[in-house]
Amino acid sequence: MLEGLLTGVVSVLDPMNLFVLLVAVFVGFLGGAMPGISGTMLIIILLPVTYGMGTEPAFLLLTGIYASAVFSGLISAILFRTPGTPEAIVTVFDGYPMTKKGKAGQALGIGILSSVIGGVAGCIALIFLTPPLATFALNFSSPEFFALAVLGLTVVASLSGGDLTRGLIGVLFGLFIATIGMDSMTGTARFTFDSSNLMSGVELIPILIGLFAISEVLRKSAEDHTIKQKFQKVKTKIFEMAIFKQISSTLARSSILGILVGILPGVGATTASMLSYSEAVRWSKRPKKEFGTGVPEGIAAPESANNAAAMGAMVPLLALGIPGSATTAVILGAFVLHGLQPGPMLLTSSAELVYTIFIGLLIVNLSILLFAKPFIKMFSYVMKVPYTVLGPLILMLCIIGTFAVRNSIFDIWVMFVFGIIGFFLEKLKFPLATVILGVVLGPIGEAEFRRSLTMSGGDYSVFFTRPISATLLALAVLALFAPAIKKLFTKSKPAADGQ
Repeated sequence: MLEGLLTGVVSVLDPMNLFVLLVAVFVGFLGGAMPGISGTMLIIILLPVTYGMGTEPAFLLLTGIYASAVFSGLISAILFRTPGTPEAIVTVFDGYPMTKKGKAGQALGIGILSSVIGGVAGCIALIFLTPPLATFALNFSSPEFFALAVLGLTVVASLSGGDLTRGLIGVLFGLFIATIGMDSMTGTARFTFDSSNLMSGVELIPILIGLFAISEVLRKSAEDHTIKQKFQKVKTKIFEMAIFKQISSTLARSSILGILVGILPGVGATTASMLSYSEAVRWSKRPKKEFGTGVPEGIAAPESANNAAAMGAMVPLLALGIPGSATTAVILGAFVLHGLQPGPMLLTSSAELVYTIFIGLLIVNLSILLFAKPFIKMFSYVMKVPYTVLGPLILMLCIIGTFAVRNSIFDIWVMFVFGIIGFFLEKLKFPLATVILGVVLGPIGEAEFRRSLTMSGGDYSVFFTRPISATLLALAVLALFAPAIKKLFTKSKPAADGQ
């Protein structure tokens, strides 16, 4: 591990890689802080750009944006009561009241320090937990990989926001899209409708950009994104000893909680921030009624937890190939597009890349201390750009990025079709990430399923007689039906109390 980490340091300190990482930090700050733009959207827009890059700078760019965007959502949450990312929703509870009290600089300082501590703690956990988990998974064969893909697909239960039916429909739709094109094992054309454009299947880039970026532009264009409040100059105070002593136990507890929640596939940083806030209220010596009025612990808890959880979510992605959120599902897609398969073999076949990502994420989280204050000053000018300018600019970048992948006009039409589909699905509160889950994991699951049956001579019991695959499939069933079981117990409990 030490050798791998040293290799990662050398790789990140390469001038080109370091420059890309700094660009990622700035772009991520911008994506997280600007209402109407998100880190996920920027990753999707820049995904085609990474085609012309080496794998190391490409993934430093994508993961750097991911990490820095999680932090910067707190800026608009604290200053304008408008969280730039879903992870920063809870930060509004005490961050904005502090701004109203004239303590915006102090609130931002607490948020910055908490984000750095949580992010660094998450990176340390990522470095020490990923290799042993991947080493264990090296025992896997085709049945285990199929079971792992099925387990990954059951993340739908979490990504669907409790609406399991819609989530399953989304996954099935994604699985159907994944079957379009030439069958890699038999050479048979499937669902191509005699179109030469569909023989190689539907490209992932147009689907991603359409579902997430185009649909978001269509939705946001109908909203008013003008921040009505005047941006006041604030003097950010990152470290105050009295405040640090006050929030130190909250930071430690929330960082650990964030890591544990982040590692669980499908739970995510937003859930981690909500849980940590409730635990901060539970353990605080303050009266509960003070929370929500602008207390430091109310900012420290969610910010340390969501940054720790974002790093923790990379553990199952890199070690097992299971995405835990919409953004990590996109990053999983990026690995596939670059001819890499996240999972047990990644640390063996691309160890240098993995350790470069580790060190890159660690540097990104530490660089928040250095760049957050200058960015907040610059942010006042960026906020003056109306969405009527940003929307068309994003649209143009989407078209250029989609076309650049295969120089195909057909891909642009596919992008727009999925953009319209995504727009209407969002109106129906449909979880778009579940579609991507099916598109990305479908081909892997299908290929491993067929290889397993070839190995066993068509005997389906191969999935249940092997201990690891049987355990993974059992966990998949449990994960899929856990929300329904939980609802059942929740309904029966009040009935029992009534008796």
